[in-house]
Amino acid sequence: MSTELQQLSRAFEALQADLLDADGPRISTTPNYRFAIVPYHPSLEFELRDAVFHTSRRLTEAGWHVHTVDLQHLFFARLEREFGEKGIERIIGKEQFHFENGRGLSTLQEYIYPIIEGADGLAGDVIDGIRAAAEAHPDKASRMVVFIGRCGALYPFFRTSALLKHLDGAASRSGTPRVPVILLYPGTRHAGNALSFMDESAADSDYRPRIYPERLHA
Repeated sequence: MSTELQQLSRAFEALQADLLDADGPRISTTPNYRFAIVPYHPSLEFELRDAVFHTSRRLTEAGWHVHTVDLQHLFFARLEREFGEKGIERIIGKEQFHFENGRGLSTLQEYIYPIIEGADGLAGDVIDGIRAAAEAHPDKASRMVVFIGRCGALYPFFRTSALLKHLDGAASRSGTPRVPVILLYPGTRHAGNALSFMDESAADSDYRPRIYPERLHA
């Protein structure tokens, strides 16, 4: 078993134990801040999904409701709402036209950033989904967890650290339950809490949540 796969296995073992603690979820040392991150190597996407599946089944058997968020699905749905099929085709055409002069990525950014960034962007869609799940399962208020995945599909247009800040802000204002939220992060963990998105971006240390596993090595 590779080191990266061992780390992933240890992360979910520790996460499951903390969620099912007899005194309630303890994924954070701060009572009102229920966020955690599980980094994994981007090449282990299918192993990650398998780990989420088995953990979700264990939590469900223990009486929990598990809500999963697919950021790729939310992203494509938002593109469809904003631009429609023909509009998306035009954007792709412009990206291809500017590819040769090196402006392909910046062309996409001009269209994509305005509709996914900020509290009313993808973060707003995630918040709406969490609220709807909580309202649909009021009896699970103290036994609900949210897994946010497929972040890699948004590279390099989206900052996961900003997403967590918007989620925390929404919960602080009211209307969004403070349920445990687990961000499944494709990338590499460096010293401390520094994370490199998709193993490509510069390491970002702007993260408050507990990162699993807490120790990088066995």
